[in-house]
Amino acid sequence: MRIVGGRLRGKKLIAPPHQGTRPTSDRTRETLFNILLHNPHLGPSVLLGKRVLDVFAGTGALGLEALSRGAKSVSFIENDPAALKVLRENLKAFDLPALQIFEEDAIHLSCVPIAPFDLIFLDPPYHQNLLVPSLENLYHNGWLGEGAIVVMEMAKDEEIIIPTFLTLILERPSGAAKLAFCRCGNPLALQNDMCQDAGLS
Repeated sequence: MRIVGGRLRGKKLIAPPHQGTRPTSDRTRETLFNILLHNPHLGPSVLLGKRVLDVFAGTGALGLEALSRGAKSVSFIENDPAALKVLRENLKAFDLPALQIFEEDAIHLSCVPIAPFDLIFLDPPYHQNLLVPSLENLYHNGWLGEGAIVVMEMAKDEEIIIPTFLTLILERPSGAAKLAFCRCGNPLALQNDMCQDAGLS
């Protein structure tokens, strides 16, 4: 496992020693960031200088990739002890300034952020019905900013009902995974904004 782009490109990530943590593969991570940075409804402005939240962080690969590619800051949510150990080892190995880790269950958060986040990654264990409850908890407790981009990874055969506070921008398979890119906020207003950006209004 390595960082695949940006100023930290090529740096190795410590992999988890057990099967409970399933890191996003290098190929899927590269696909994710290519879409994030080059899709006409997304683009570099959704990442550069933004506050990023990596939920079900595991090794921290998604958050560290975002930091490598220009995010202002990254915070992590993870509560599995073995995953937390790997996450801390990766942050230490990268010799980065102290990054915030919330040792929390994403479905039952007990704290609220100082300010909402601009870009949120969610990559929970597959087939455990964790995505939607986590999203609802994050939204109702002020973790998702208006217009924030939410990127979810799930198994290719998983189907979820996108919460009403999100608008689906794009869904894309990647190997055994499926990536969904959404924007947080009033769906009608966001659709109008996306049409204007695309010159369709």
